[in-house]
Amino acid sequence: MYVAVKGGERAIDNAHAWLAEERRGDLGVAELSVAQIREQLALAVNRVMAEGSLYDPDLAALAIKQSRGDLIEAIFLIRAYRTTLPRFGASNPVETENMACARRVSATFKDAPGGQVLGPTFDYTHRLLDFKLAAEGEAAPAPTAPAPEGATPHIMSFLDREGLIQAEPEGAQTPPDLTRAPLELPAARALRLQALTRGDEGFILGMAYSTQRGYARNHAFVAELRIGEVEVELEIPELGFAIEIGDLTLTECETVNQFQGSKTQPPQFTRGYGLVFGMSERKAISMALVDRALRWAELGEDNLGAPAQDEEFVLYHADNIQATGFLEHIKLPHYVDFQSELELIRKLRREAAGSAVQEAAQ
Repeated sequence: MYVAVKGGERAIDNAHAWLAEERRGDLGVAELSVAQIREQLALAVNRVMAEGSLYDPDLAALAIKQSRGDLIEAIFLIRAYRTTLPRFGASNPVETENMACARRVSATFKDAPGGQVLGPTFDYTHRLLDFKLAAEGEAAPAPTAPAPEGATPHIMSFLDREGLIQAEPEGAQTPPDLTRAPLELPAARALRLQALTRGDEGFILGMAYSTQRGYARNHAFVAELRIGEVEVELEIPELGFAIEIGDLTLTECETVNQFQGSKTQPPQFTRGYGLVFGMSERKAISMALVDRALRWAELGEDNLGAPAQDEEFVLYHADNIQATGFLEHIKLPHYVDFQSELELIRKLRREAAGSAVQEAAQ
């Protein structure tokens, strides 16, 4: 139970002013522009877009600036703003096979059809601080690589041709939209994937890591990781066909897992899947591992009691905005609650002391 804070308006206004002053920092240092954040802190921008469920790099950069770099606060700002936007249509499913890949690697096939494209990655850096960046020098331009021509087939399609990978059922109907209706359990896989892609990257990473350490039967290989741009198309009823309305940068990951088979299915490979806004490969890989762990029931596997196999535990704790709200509410006034508990403790102590005196008298 909360009590109203009376006479606190002035204090709150002062707190807001102090926050704005702290956000700006030293006036002798040039202020960061939204464009600088968008272009030079792109991975932070991508995370805010993914977990905020709104693809807009400029707004994500603005949210990061406003939140002083607190990404969860920035995600909160983006989600709150998203609720004010009208919805005028739904785009067609994007075709990731037609992605213009800036990065595309496979850990399962060395000579993957379409080739391996390392792209911009930290994978091969030495993790040493580059003090040249502190000197604010311009980086040398990267060599221009030719863009892949035509569609880049998914690695899984080659396993599928041999019948070695579990067939995925065709989506018979439009999946529910987690941004418009609350999560209900049990959740279909499409809804679980929505929750995972919006989930906190650190939490999903921790769950994925737990599966690799044995807290689920989930030995996975990255069949393919691809990052690039895809076209977004919208059906126009008046025209009778779809038109392209823009491009999205996405990260897609498919993992391949061994499956010993069940009473109804032969031994084969199964998959985990991750799809995230922007360049977010750690999140996409983590998502694919957790997706696979949550599929134990539909595959007829045993539940080993692993946290990553518990749908309720994973999906109800993955959302960092819900977690932050519930966590941080305890710093708000709880005077009445605490005073009642304080009085209860005093009463119990008085009763205990009285009992001790009676026992001593006897």
